[in-house]
Order: sequence, then C-alpha cells, then structure tokens
Amino acid sequence: MAQNNHDYYRILEVSRDATPEEIKKKYRQVALKYHPDRNPGDKEAEERFKEAAEAYEVLRDPEKRRLYDRYGREGVSSTGFTGFRDFTDIFQAFSDVFGDVFGFGGQTGGVQPQAGTDLRYDLALDFMDAVMGTEVTLEVPRVALCGTCGGNGAKPGTQRIPCPQCGGRGVVSRTHGIFQITTTCPRCQGLKEFISEPCPTCRGEGRVREKKKLKVKIPPGMDSGTHLVMAGEGNGGLFGGPPGDLYIILQVRPHELFRREGYDLHLQAPVSFAQAALGTRINIPLISGFREIVIPPGTQPGETIRLKGEGVPYPKGSRRGDLLVEVKVTIPRQLTPRQQELLQEWVKEEPGGGQAGGGVQSSSMADPEEEGFLKKIWHSWKNRYHK
Repeated sequence: MAQNNHDYYRILEVSRDATPEEIKKKYRQVALKYHPDRNPGDKEAEERFKEAAEAYEVLRDPEKRRLYDRYGREGVSSTGFTGFRDFTDIFQAFSDVFGDVFGFGGQTGGVQPQAGTDLRYDLALDFMDAVMGTEVTLEVPRVALCGTCGGNGAKPGTQRIPCPQCGGRGVVSRTHGIFQITTTCPRCQGLKEFISEPCPTCRGEGRVREKKKLKVKIPPGMDSGTHLVMAGEGNGGLFGGPPGDLYIILQVRPHELFRREGYDLHLQAPVSFAQAALGTRINIPLISGFREIVIPPGTQPGETIRLKGEGVPYPKGSRRGDLLVEVKVTIPRQLTPRQQELLQEWVKEEPGGGQAGGGVQSSSMADPEEEGFLKKIWHSWKNRYHK
C-alpha cells in the first residue's frame, strides 16, 4: 500500500536530522527503485515515485523543510507547493538527479552558459632556450566568440524565440502505455529556444574558428614535460560561458655537449693520458660563457669535477644547479717514433716494466676525439657569443 501519512522522512527513509546530501542520495535510491520504466503497470510504484518526489521537493528546500517540521504538510502548502501533476513535472524539477541516474530527462535547463574546452599546444624548444628562458610567439587554432552576434547565434537585430515544437520547455512527451516518456526536443536540442534568423558569420553557432597569435614567456629552468597554463586562452564558451585554458607542453631538444639531470648539468671533457697524469688546465663551456678548470695530476678516467652554481637556473629565485665535469682520458691511436721511444722509457721505469711493443708510426699525436670535442665547443658557442 502507498504511504498516505505523508511522513516525508519516512518516505525517503532518512532521519529528521539528515543532511541535504543524505536526503539527495536517498531520493536517488528510492526514485530508481520505483521509477515507472522499472515498474510498468504498477500503480503502487507510481504513487511511491510521486510521493518520493514530493518529499524530496520539500526536504531539499530549507524554508519548506522548516515549515514542514513545524506545521506538517499544511505548512508547506502555504508556499504554493501542492505536489506534482505528472512525471514530466518531476523530471523537469529534478533534472540534476534524473540526468545522471537514469541518463535522460536532465537536459531541460534551457540555454545555460557552457565553459569552453581546454586546448593543448606542444612546443619544441632548443636546449639553451629552455635553460635560460625565452619568449616565443605561438599561433593557436581555436574557436572564439563570434564578434558579429556576440555569441548569441542570432542575426543582429533579431532574438532567439521559444522553440515552437516544445513550447519552450526543452522536452517533448509522448504516451506509452500508462505513462509518459519525456525526451529532449529534437528541434532545439533541449535549449528551449530557437533561432529563426541565424547569424551570417557563425551560422547560428555563436563561435567562429580563428588562429590567435600569443606571446608566451618561457621561464628559465624549463624541462621536457613541463606544463605552462594560459588561463582563458582555450576555446570560447557558449551562451556567455567562460573560455577554456591553453596548456602548453614543452619538449626540449637534446644538446650536443650537455646532459641534464634535474637542475644539474653533465659534461664530458676529454684530456690526454699525459695531461691526466701530469695535470693541466683546460677551458670548458658553461651555459653562459667559458671557464678554465684545473685537472689535478693523477686524475683518473671518469673522475668528476663539480662546479657549484654553474647548472640550470631554478624557475623561481636565484638558485642554480651544478655542472659536473667528467674527465674522459683519451688514448691516441697513433704515435710518432719519438713518442713511442718516450713511452718505452716510461714503461722501463715502472715496477716490473719491460720492453713495450712497437706501434704504428704517425706524424701526429692529436687524438680525433679530443679534436672533435674542441670543434663541438666552437660550433656550439660561436653563434651565441660571437653574433
């Protein structure tokens, strides 16, 4: 039997001190249980469905709930609410509930502002531009508010009119058996309004496609995968809704000399075995200029010299990472006769030393890898510092 005592709390199976969230959750459950589509031909289910809607309408409204708690159903009637006539009224009143629970009936809100969608732009940067910071100009394709109609979609001088098919309700109903089925109006798509004379520029859409040029400042210290967000530079909204945002995703090209780990830089510096053994001074590139460093006598292959504060700048503040210089000892592939003679003498002086094997003679001791390193330094930096 239907519950005729109109105890709204009992109908929704909640306590009298239930929160609005608890009341809405319970109403979802009860409405789903007694929904007409799930109980075709069941008059009792129809009554319970209507009772639950009436109870939810009262208990979700703070003023109606206060009057109900104090005076009962008669107190609520003083506000002008006397229940729902049919299922269509229920679906329209609680479109937020039926839209996400039952998958229909929720698009009855008319022309509502809709936020524009976000955009993504993949930006490739040179290594030094990402490390030191730069400014770039982007050309971003997007949809923007129509300047002719101001986003309204109607031809200037005309207005939107109530949809003639649904009468401005946004939904149409048809009878199926003992109950009505309500669907979104196919003519206005639930917007309740109709454009009789569309804007000639946007053809009634309210937005147009464009390519907008944007100047973007890239802060120092950026790396691949960094997201930069430009608020309001995404696609334009509909019906007065706010625009979306533009997300710029950075992809940094590798450098021919430096390798980055976090805010530290790594650099390989080739020296000959004689320089490593005797010690020397060499010039190395920095991200801004050059610096002479000392290779101590007896430096072993792979040893690292750390230069504090010569790495990547942090995006905020004056702090910088370090530069780690890995000493790479190179062995010449060819020796002159004199070089071979000297090395043989050196071998004899070592404990357990003996006669060194003969080598292929050459007129030069220069190592190709060391020469290549110097050439890389020159080509990498000449355009930056000698413009």
